[in-house]
Amino acid sequence: MSDALLILTSLPDLAGAQALAQQLVERKLAACVNLLPAVQSVYRWQGQVEQALETTLLIKTAAHRYAELESAIKAAHPYAVPEIIALPIVAGLPAYLNWITAETQKDVNV
Repeated sequence: MSDALLILTSLPDLAGAQALAQQLVERKLAACVNLLPAVQSVYRWQGQVEQALETTLLIKTAAHRYAELESAIKAAHPYAVPEIIALPIVAGLPAYLNWITAETQKDVNV
């Protein structure tokens, strides 16, 4: 079992998703973020079935950064209740998983 997590979230527009991805990687809260634009979402919100085009983010991070990452997503997210789902990465290329851990280490000089 690795320390790596895959976090899912969706934003209503590509520009906002790009800005959030940039911020997460710059702050070392994520090693990598993939953006999947034009995802069609169907969901129930406040008793109504809604549809929206969104951009889904696939965020790779280490478990020890999850709390800070969640806070950063909530602070930057336009939705009242943003999708934030953490999935453990149970297997993967060891060199890639080690890279995720290395890229999400806090800077000791900060």
